[in-house]
Amino acid sequence: MTTVQKNKNNVTYIQIDADRDGQRIDNFLLNVLKGVPKQHIYRILRRGEVRVNSKRIKPFYRLQTADSVRIPPIHIATIQSSTVPNEIDHDWLESRILYEDQALLALNKPAGIPVHGGTGQQCGVIEALRVIRQQDRFLELVHRLDLETSGCLLIAKKRSALRGLHDQFRSSQVKKIYQALLAGQVQQDEQVIDAPIRVDRTQTGARKVTVSDLGKQALTGIRCLHTGAGFTHVECQLFSGRTHQIRVHCQSIGHPIIGDQRYGNAVVNRKAMQQGLKRQFLHASCLTFKHPVSQESMSVECVLDSDLQSFLDRVL
Repeated sequence: MTTVQKNKNNVTYIQIDADRDGQRIDNFLLNVLKGVPKQHIYRILRRGEVRVNSKRIKPFYRLQTADSVRIPPIHIATIQSSTVPNEIDHDWLESRILYEDQALLALNKPAGIPVHGGTGQQCGVIEALRVIRQQDRFLELVHRLDLETSGCLLIAKKRSALRGLHDQFRSSQVKKIYQALLAGQVQQDEQVIDAPIRVDRTQTGARKVTVSDLGKQALTGIRCLHTGAGFTHVECQLFSGRTHQIRVHCQSIGHPIIGDQRYGNAVVNRKAMQQGLKRQFLHASCLTFKHPVSQESMSVECVLDSDLQSFLDRVL
């Protein structure tokens, strides 16, 4: 277990355990010093204010088990319990857990809550977990879901598990299945959309995601489940992991996701809202991967939330 000590001058000393072995010092500090700007962390590294075993180190130094890391006094902007949204409390958390063991936790993320805090969002799922579950000393996102997307979200409880799962996501070994409701009637029962996706930034800094020959390869499999009343309920499989991939690909074939405010059809979205849909109809329903410790194949499944299922029952 990592040992943390402070002296009377508020200098912190952290002894590294096996779970942090091999991690770069800059990444370690970014993880430990939540709320501290990245440039400040690199500044204290350059000045030698951070030391390992009483020696100055470079930002790319890799920690070893039993290293002693000295961290100078720093004001850290932490997420307090009072800033956690009311809907994210202990009871909510327990009701949304799909699977948990000593290495990882799978959660049914609700729509409307970000996976992490950022611009305009002080607190996300991961910050709330760290407040609510302070007994878990390591909690990190394995991957991400869009703000308005619900469903399976993996959280690593050990750094070794995080590394192993990251490797699987990067090498496309994780099977990712989503459910979506599309505008119109999709004619093909099954198809694979092979269209490169390009991500640009607007002058305001917002992401602009489009299908473009200048983009990176992206593959999405689509299988129709039900059709009717101007909608098609589909299952989508991601064979790559580009930004907004399913949303952009569905738009590119003329069948955008219902409720998608960025890539959707405004007229169809208004109709769906009048029929009771309150948000984007996109749900991460299943992840299949190898357990990072046992290496056994496992699947985490998550049925549609009641709001999406109720809407589906009404229109199809």
